[in-house]
Amino acid sequence: MGKVQGNMKSCLQPVPKVLVSCRGIDGKNNALAVAYCCNCSFDPPMVMVGIVPSRHSYKMVKETGVFVVNLVTEEQKEMFDYLGSHSGKDEDKFVKLNIKVEEGIKVNAPLLADCPVNIECKVVDSIVTGSHEMFVGKIEYVHADKSLVDEEGNIKYSDVALL
Repeated sequence: MGKVQGNMKSCLQPVPKVLVSCRGIDGKNNALAVAYCCNCSFDPPMVMVGIVPSRHSYKMVKETGVFVVNLVTEEQKEMFDYLGSHSGKDEDKFVKLNIKVEEGIKVNAPLLADCPVNIECKVVDSIVTGSHEMFVGKIEYVHADKSLVDEEGNIKYSDVALL
């Protein structure tokens, strides 16, 4: 079997699709689909998300220093696609899609209540890598559906059909 050059933008796919939710200093909620999201530290636990500076949510995260990573199921593909293709500058996407929201416990940002896992993060650093600014978020709290958590508190990802 021969090899050909692959697409550099997608060379580490597949990874679970995520929505990053945030709240502006004006109190308005927003969420966007994020292609670049990964663990970046075990101790302390941290994740990194990449946001293009032209995105509406970019300013919110930059100003407030917090965000929530929401894992999305296959059943939520329509919501994911809409949030990833429409701007919060133009409309209140939460109202348009009737998205249920819960408040964060540790950060002032909305949780997408119907997502099976929500990860509250506080920005501790960032780096501009070209097209994106990578926000390093210290994980402050992880919410997971009860049915997905084992006796030791581990999330059983094999029990959920992530998008």
